[in-house]
Amino acid sequence: MQTRIKEYRTRQSLTQDDLAKKVSVRRETIVFLEQGKYNPSLKLAHDVAKALHTTIDDLFIFEDDEPEPEIRVVLVD
Repeated sequence: MQTRIKEYRTRQSLTQDDLAKKVSVRRETIVFLEQGKYNPSLKLAHDVAKALHTTIDDLFIFEDDEPEPEIRVVLVD
């Protein structure tokens, strides 16, 4: 999973610690979220999105959301 948390956080001039305090988690949790190394609970994802004035869908990019690779079929007689 990829996230846009850092992008939204820096737009609002928030540090990782600032965001962590807003959503009642440790700064390390924000670090892991930004790196895509931690899958948050639905509540935490909601709280982070709300703190950054956006939606969960805008913050988190799930592998299922990535476009499918193009498959080419070549017919040979």
